[in-house]
Amino acid sequence: MIRKPFILKIFDATDMQRWNDKIRPVELRELDKQAHKMIVAYLLGKFEDENNSEDFDWIGIIEGGIFEFLQRLIVTDLKPQIFHKIKEDPEKYKKLNNWVCEKIEPIISPLGNNFYKKFKDYLSDPSENLNKKILSAAHFYATKWEFDIIERMNPNGYEIAEIKSELQAQQEKYYDLEGIWRLALYPDLKNFIDLCGELRFQVRWSHLRRIHETSVLGHMLIVAMLSYLFSLEIGACRKRCINNYFTGLFHDLPEVLTKDIIHPVKEGIGGELSPLIREYEKEKMEKKIYKLIPEKWHSEMKMFTEHEFESIVTINGKIEGKTSDELSKYFNEDKYNPRDGEIVKATDSLAAFIETYLELNEGMASKALRDANNELIGKSKGKTISGIKFGDVYADFEL
Repeated sequence: MIRKPFILKIFDATDMQRWNDKIRPVELRELDKQAHKMIVAYLLGKFEDENNSEDFDWIGIIEGGIFEFLQRLIVTDLKPQIFHKIKEDPEKYKKLNNWVCEKIEPIISPLGNNFYKKFKDYLSDPSENLNKKILSAAHFYATKWEFDIIERMNPNGYEIAEIKSELQAQQEKYYDLEGIWRLALYPDLKNFIDLCGELRFQVRWSHLRRIHETSVLGHMLIVAMLSYLFSLEIGACRKRCINNYFTGLFHDLPEVLTKDIIHPVKEGIGGELSPLIREYEKEKMEKKIYKLIPEKWHSEMKMFTEHEFESIVTINGKIEGKTSDELSKYFNEDKYNPRDGEIVKATDSLAAFIETYLELNEGMASKALRDANNELIGKSKGKTISGIKFGDVYADFEL
């Protein structure tokens, strides 16, 4: 089961600064980098999936991304150049990963022995399959995206020329992936990744002073990971797990066009404002976002961003609304392409609750945060979705 120590651990990434030995125009944080990486991995994975590439596996992409994220949480103090140097020595890298496993085991063991075993096996396997290569390429691209910002601020800075040369050399390793050379050749795809990256700069709860700031992009990754792990907990079928993860990862994408709108504003004017915002988001997504990606991806992206909190299945080519409980009882098969909008919504609320918890636990006296915290706790009481007792998860965080 997902419990407090694991959730707090993944939130540690909100405070992990990147490039902190360079001049930065904005804070660059590890959580945002990992989120951006997984969006790039989605794009690269779509091309491999459509090509029926051998050994490609969406679950491998999702779980590999989670495992690499957890590894990064433990080795955060290692400068990338040192980390890559260690990776070149199999024996030293094995010792490092054994230490990582020892540190992370108490935190992830409540998720089940099978999950911990997969994590340990992933780190101990030195071979590079297609899924690992996609994640490595996505990691490279997200790093390069950050470096382009850093370079403009440090054109003649220490190590800048060296880092640039290293990144250029790395890029050549990934040109056998269709998505990488498409990103290099087609501006629309690059613009899509750039737009997603801008969600790094949109801070949630921006009207309030906070210690542990989270961006919209980082929040999306947390919702994605927790939605996937809750899906595993209830024995969701493969396609359901995949849909729940990527719905979490893209559910706030429209906010790149509208900015983060807090719940009280959305529900303003007797609830009439929310549909208006929804319609505006849909219109802007059609004009600005969908045209940046291949047309055959549009229906899936619309599912992730326009109907993200609805539980749905596909029957005879038609999308039908169901409850998550119905999905578990009658439609938990890949052929129905199920997606638990209710679980994603509950996880989205849980992530917001943890954000308030972290601030209040630090002694922040904001009435708005306290009110939001109490409201979210109240809504969680007795809430059970497909057997997941969300009230029990909240109970772990009593102040």
